[in-house]
Amino acid sequence: MSWKLQSDRPIYSQLMELIELKICSGFYPPGSKIPSVRELAQEASVNPNTMQRALSTLESDGLLISNRTSGRFVTNDESEILKLKKKLAEKNVAEFLQMMSKLGFTKDEIQNAISKSYIWEDNNGNNT
Repeated sequence: MSWKLQSDRPIYSQLMELIELKICSGFYPPGSKIPSVRELAQEASVNPNTMQRALSTLESDGLLISNRTSGRFVTNDESEILKLKKKLAEKNVAEFLQMMSKLGFTKDEIQNAISKSYIWEDNNGNNT
């Protein structure tokens, strides 16, 4: 997952969102150690202070746990991760529906478009 950052929004909030996405997707599974501030900052091409701010906020939110001697870890509390997934899903669905409404689609047209175009793919790449 790349660190695509935009100049129109605060960098630290974008970093938080990308790390949240990495946690939700399993890139950083529950209980796993995440790279150091410096490593992440270098990977994302940002100032370490900016990355520190993002990680500190995620720690305050309960998604990361800091251990002074061994670094930061993703929480083992899967209910926190599930809560985050639901929050992100609701945000993305709301943004999608708002855009479709701006484009002039009705509720029925949106539902029809989703049912026609959305194909679920299982872990083996098979369409269901």
